[in-house]
Amino acid sequence: MAHRPERQVLQRAEAIAPQLIEIRRAIHRHPELGFEEYFTSRLVSQVLTAEGIPHRVGVGRTGVVADIGAGRPVIALRADMDALPINERTGLPFASEVPGVMHACGHDAHTAALLGAAKLLKEMELPAGTVRLIFQPAEETADEEGKSGADRMVEDGAMDGVDAVIGLHNVVDRPPGTVLVSPGPILAATDMFEVIIHGRASHGAYPHRGVDAIVLAAQVVNAIQSIIARRIDPMEVGVITVGTIAGGRKANIIADRVELTGTIRTFDGVVRQKILEGLEHACRLATLQDGNYELRISRGHPATVNDPGMCRLVRRVARELGLRVEEEKPSPVSEDFSLYSSMVPGVYFLVGAGRPEDGPPRQAHTATYDLDERFLPIAAAMLAETARQYLLEAAKKPQGRKKSS
Repeated sequence: MAHRPERQVLQRAEAIAPQLIEIRRAIHRHPELGFEEYFTSRLVSQVLTAEGIPHRVGVGRTGVVADIGAGRPVIALRADMDALPINERTGLPFASEVPGVMHACGHDAHTAALLGAAKLLKEMELPAGTVRLIFQPAEETADEEGKSGADRMVEDGAMDGVDAVIGLHNVVDRPPGTVLVSPGPILAATDMFEVIIHGRASHGAYPHRGVDAIVLAAQVVNAIQSIIARRIDPMEVGVITVGTIAGGRKANIIADRVELTGTIRTFDGVVRQKILEGLEHACRLATLQDGNYELRISRGHPATVNDPGMCRLVRRVARELGLRVEEEKPSPVSEDFSLYSSMVPGVYFLVGAGRPEDGPPRQAHTATYDLDERFLPIAAAMLAETARQYLLEAAKKPQGRKKSS
C-alpha cells in the first residue's frame, strides 16, 4: 500500500475505532489482575493472528510480544494489560463482570490502542526495521519474588535487540486530542520500607521496667518526617510517607514491638540515596534508648526519564496529526516502564481521555473511573506514526539512535 500522509493515519485510525471500542469493552468486562491476564492475552493473540502478525504468547508469564517488519533498528511499543482489585461502580453497560476486579486505570484502552496501532502498521509501507509490540502483564503489582511484569518481560527477551521504546497512558483531566510530553524525569522511582522497632515488654503500671516500643516508634516517625525538610536540597523533590503503624497488645502492657511501613518517591538518584541514608539514621534513634530495630528496604524501579530526542519525535508527530501538545509535568506516581527506558532511549507520554462536558473527571484507581473512547484511535495513530517516523529517521542515520544529551 502506498505511503499515507500523516493526517490520513488518524483518519484510518478513526475508521477502525468501532473495532477498537469493541476490543476495549470486551477486555473491560473481563478484567484480570497481574499475571492472571489469560482472557486478555488470548484476545490479543486472536487479533494479531487475524492480522497475520507473528507473535509469542506466555512471555513474562501472561504477556504477548509481536514483531512487524524485520531487522534493525527495532522500536518497541508497550501497553499494559492488568486490572485493579476494585469493585466497579460506573454503571456502564459493559462494566466488569468479575466481582472485586476492575479496569480502573485504563489498561484495557491501552491494550486496544496498541492493537489498533498493529492494524495501522500492518497497512503501512514501513522503512527497513522492526516495530515490536509489547503487551505487558502486571504493571500494577509484583509476583512472589517482588518482580513486576516489566521485569518478567525483560527476562523473557522482550527487549532483546530493541533500540528505543515508547509507552503512553491516558489522562482524564485533559480532553481527547491532547498529547502531553516533556524530556527528563517525569515519573518517580518508588521504594518501599518496613521498620520493626524492638523494645521490652512490662506491666503498664511499671514502664520503667520495660522499653516502650511505641514511644521509640513515635520518635522514629518524627525523625523520618524531618528527612525531606533537613536532609534534602529544597530545590530537589522527594517524598517519604509512613503509611501504616501497628503495635501493642493490650492497654496495660508496655509494647515490645511496633511495625511501620511506608514508601519513598524520588526523581534523582542522589536524592534517593540521601533519603535511604536518612531513614537508617532515623531508625537508629531506637538504639539510643535501649531499643533496637530492623529495617528492610524493597528497592523499586528507577524514575522514568524521557529521552529528549524521543520527546521531540513525539511532539512532531502529534502536531502533524493535528493534536494539541502540552508539557507533561513530573508526577510522583511510578511506572515499571522505567525499566525499559533505562535500557534504551525511551519516551512515556500522556494522551487526553477526559470528558469535561460530564463534570469532574472520573479519576484513575477509583470505582467510578472511566475514559472517553475517542482516546483509542488517537493513541493508536500516535503509536503507529511515531514508530514509522522513528524508522524513517533511522534510515537516514544507519548507525542508529543514541541517547540524546
